[in-house]
Amino acid sequence: MATPTAIVAYLALFAGVAAIFLFANLLIGRLVRPNLPNQEKLEVYECGEPVIGSSFVQFDLRFYVVALLFIIFDVEIAFFFPWATVFGKAVQLTDSNMPVVASELVEGGDPNQLSPMAAMRFEEMGASSQIPETGAEGIRSMARDLAWTSFADIAVFFAVLLVGFAYVWKRGDLDWVRATTNQRGEVVERTQPLPTEAPPRPAGSVLSA
Repeated sequence: MATPTAIVAYLALFAGVAAIFLFANLLIGRLVRPNLPNQEKLEVYECGEPVIGSSFVQFDLRFYVVALLFIIFDVEIAFFFPWATVFGKAVQLTDSNMPVVASELVEGGDPNQLSPMAAMRFEEMGASSQIPETGAEGIRSMARDLAWTSFADIAVFFAVLLVGFAYVWKRGDLDWVRATTNQRGEVVERTQPLPTEAPPRPAGSVLSA
């Protein structure tokens, strides 16, 4: 198991390599790229579209609704990582090539004693107090049940996300131009004809009482 010092060292190494990679690319680009500024290059660039009007405009509220929905469904992905950890380690314990008890690792070992690798996997999953003393087959059977349980758990969680997404889609919250969408198929019928424009009156005419 990695020590706190080793974890900090890995993080520092990762950050250092990322910083070197970033500044090296910026430096190479500054030295290699041509410097030929002109009026078109100095214009504001926004997703390849020409800028129209001022940037101080009021965004449509539907923009924030779509952004909020994206953040909600995007953050839910973080809950997949604990499930993936438990599922992956449980699947490893079901592999017949992985020794899960001492008798499979050393000849003459205790068939009810976990191997160091299997004990570490159970400890990482937080199930060290629930290990059955039924030999290798019992431990693999428990790991198999744990894998199927975690799979069913994430399936239910993912189904709930899909139901929520389908609900907001059905309500029309994801329609960018909602006003136009709601009026689709509607026909406006005029009950009265439009008033015709009165003809111009001749000059000097007086209205009668």
